Amino acid sequence: MSGIHPSAIIEDGSQIGEGCVVGPFCYVGPQVKLADRVELKSHVVVTGDTSVGEETVIFNFSVIGEIPQDLKFGGENTRLEIGKRNRIREHVTVNTGTDGGGGVTRIGDDCLLMAGVHVAHDVQIGNRVIMVNHAGAAGHCIIEDDVIVGGISGLHQWVRVGRGAIIGALTMVPNDVIPYGLVQAPRGELDGLNLVGLKRRGVSREDIAALRVAFRELSTGDGTFMERAHRVGTDNESEYVQRIVDFVTGHSDRSFLTPGK
Repeated sequence: MSGIHPSAIIEDGSQIGEGCVVGPFCYVGPQVKLADRVELKSHVVVTGDTSVGEETVIFNFSVIGEIPQDLKFGGENTRLEIGKRNRIREHVTVNTGTDGGGGVTRIGDDCLLMAGVHVAHDVQIGNRVIMVNHAGAAGHCIIEDDVIVGGISGLHQWVRVGRGAIIGALTMVPNDVIPYGLVQAPRGELDGLNLVGLKRRGVSREDIAALRVAFRELSTGDGTFMERAHRVGTDNESEYVQRIVDFVTGHSDRSFLTPGK
């Protein structure tokens, strides 16, 4: 408890792990659980039924675990779960879940949420996700591992963004984004593959070549986008291509951004 500034308010019932630092004028609510070595800079609010994983750092003026910005919310006991080693920068807001969306908002491990990012109710964020300054994810979005969301971009509610995709700055994303997709333009056009990200993660040339072929077939083949995806899955054994096929053929509440759209 020696790392708690005397001006901080720590409500009875909260759980503060070993080695935590709680800076000046922070507020920690009665249902909050901070794991070991969590650090709150000054003027941070952590409230609601919120758990924060080890070594996560939350910067000044962030508000974490407040109720959803959803007029249907009626005070139900919903949660926010934040994983380990995250960096949550200044003025970030993250809301708890809603009964209608599963009751929990989740953020995985090793994510970076830059200044001004908003994560709405029931959003599910994977590991190693980067959301650049003032990006926002509306309610019920799913952002898989290794995604980058560019600055001042917005994800429409219920949108899924597949693993390893990248969203350019100043982009509105109204539909699902395939794994490893590259999305840019004001209304979110699927403009290719995130080749830079694939190379940085050490994906083999063979898999990248297979992804290029699959993307061309999705772009220009006969039939509907879904029919083309099924054909790609039959014709290609690359695990990276199969991830795209599984993503496209899985459940979705939104349609897909398609190549060339």
